[in-house]
Amino acid sequence: MNFPFYIAKRYAFSLSKTTAINIITVIASFGIIVGAAALFVVLSVFSGLRDFSLSFANATDPDLRIEANSGKSFFISENQEQQLKNSKLFTKYSKVVEERALFFYKNKEQVAYLKGVDNQYIQVNNFNNYLFAGNWLEPNSNEVVVGSGISRRLSLGLLDYNNVLEVFVPKPGSGMIENPDDAFNKSPLLTSGIFQVSEDIDDKYIFSSIDLAQGLLSYKPNQITFVEFKLAPNVIEEDAVATINSIFKNQVKIKNRAQLNDALYKMLNTENIVVYLIFTLVIIIALFNLIGAIIMMIIEKKGNLKTLYNLGVEIKHLKNIFLFQGNIISISGGIVGLFIGIVIVYLQQQFELIMITPTLAYPVRMEIINVIIVFATIVILGFIASKIASSTVSKKLLE
Repeated sequence: MNFPFYIAKRYAFSLSKTTAINIITVIASFGIIVGAAALFVVLSVFSGLRDFSLSFANATDPDLRIEANSGKSFFISENQEQQLKNSKLFTKYSKVVEERALFFYKNKEQVAYLKGVDNQYIQVNNFNNYLFAGNWLEPNSNEVVVGSGISRRLSLGLLDYNNVLEVFVPKPGSGMIENPDDAFNKSPLLTSGIFQVSEDIDDKYIFSSIDLAQGLLSYKPNQITFVEFKLAPNVIEEDAVATINSIFKNQVKIKNRAQLNDALYKMLNTENIVVYLIFTLVIIIALFNLIGAIIMMIIEKKGNLKTLYNLGVEIKHLKNIFLFQGNIISISGGIVGLFIGIVIVYLQQQFELIMITPTLAYPVRMEIINVIIVFATIVILGFIASKIASSTVSKKLLE
């Protein structure tokens, strides 16, 4: 063991003769412990919130989705469908037609997305698991499944044969319109079910059969907006993408779950970075106390340092004493803080100490990456603070 580290360890774990130095050192250590624990807890909370938010997207979005490179729709041939069916990379795939439409019900109106789906759709993403009233729509019918937000705004009931829901979609084409009634394709709809996933989805979609949507949009039978895929178990996403590109001759855009929820991922990552920076600032403020404590320790030990210097110890070794001391204090505080943070997160996971609602606990997730981030932050910032403080040891000070 080299002597600078040995002396640094003695200084770090023994009381100083000056009470003020002891108090400042305790405050610095306490600040590092609290900062490390708080940073780990907050990062774990955001990991839990990220999983909670993405659980809805993961439940309702496909593994992969293809759409037209340009325009709103594209054509899928029988040969392409046969190749998709023959591929062992996909468990199921579903054809989808989607477009904004205007809905009327009892003198109320609502703009929403009409999403026409085939009978494979609920096998691709299990969307029917989110029905809280009624049943999933029958194929080749005028039945629809409505988001709970839309149903509340329109005061929709289930299977209301006396008051049907009407949908209006602008007819394709150009030119002057003499009769407004001729400008829209329309159809009566019967609400067979109501789903509830998340606020944005509940306020956005009304599901119908794909035949109904194609008829309203004047699409041909093989004209669609999307194809959504459920990958077979253990399939590598890149292999599936390559197969799709081969079948469709690179004429479609392919998106995975992350790309379908790009805005959500960006928002969660931005929030995570902002919170990390805020709590890192708290740790930096705590480390100012560490700098002060080390500088005061240098002043107090000036006589001892002079003796060592006169015995031939180089200045850089004297600086290392206080560099090591600061690192020992910061690393020890980081370890204790991480331990406390891990205990807090574990208790929340096991006993649900803090609740968002009476039935929903605050989500947290313990990840090794968060441990690494917190420890690395403490080590790096502690080293910088110790380096700044130890730089006050100089020839001028000892002469």
